[in-house]
Amino acid sequence: MRSGAPSLISHRTLKDVTERQWPLVDVVLPCLDEAAALPWVLERIPSGWRAVVVDNGSTDGSAELAASLGAYVVDEPVRGFGAACAAGLRSATAPLVCFCDCDASLDPRLLPSLAQPVLDGEADLVLGRRRPTVRGAWPMHARLANRELARLIRRRTGLRLHDLGPMRVARREALLELDLTDRRSGYPLQMVVRAADAGWRVREFDVPYYPRTGPSKVTGTWRGTWHAVRDMRAVLGEPPRRPARVLR
Repeated sequence: MRSGAPSLISHRTLKDVTERQWPLVDVVLPCLDEAAALPWVLERIPSGWRAVVVDNGSTDGSAELAASLGAYVVDEPVRGFGAACAAGLRSATAPLVCFCDCDASLDPRLLPSLAQPVLDGEADLVLGRRRPTVRGAWPMHARLANRELARLIRRRTGLRLHDLGPMRVARREALLELDLTDRRSGYPLQMVVRAADAGWRVREFDVPYYPRTGPSKVTGTWRGTWHAVRDMRAVLGEPPRRPARVLR
């Protein structure tokens, strides 16, 4: 297991950002059979922040392990990435909410740097743009699908994003006001589309992307990727609301 990650996010150092006085932040971690990755992920949750592990039907003891490691565990029996994320958001109480995959592909220690622009009032939604650290960390079919989605997002919203990254930060009350309804793979895209339509300032920063621990439930296969793209195309079919304000 890797020991750490360089900060690729902004001119501020991770140490400077982490040592500032933070309000309580909830980190939502959708989880389906991630027992092998949980220790690495949870030990990297920033000090003073709460890990909200949403167990989505695990059979490998993930929920029990997460609880033993100090995480707040939410049970969501309805299968689906969006269902897990929505349950985590409903359970969050902090003014700021972060989302992060629970498979050790992304380092939660980088979350403070993504949260900084939101806390400083410089952005409303910050996304982590995945940068693979090794060949094979991000399968080619998943990259191609992501590139196509970025093109469709640009055409639909005007946002010039490069990645629909799962690592993201926004204010809890604002997220609830988006009234996200997708409960499958379209949830992350619906968040971006509705945020754009609501006039949110959206930014993205580079984050290292590692090979995940264990098999992918979505983009590890062509079939899984196709189902995800299908869900996301349905989201893109929603009627526009308002143009976004884009931060460059």
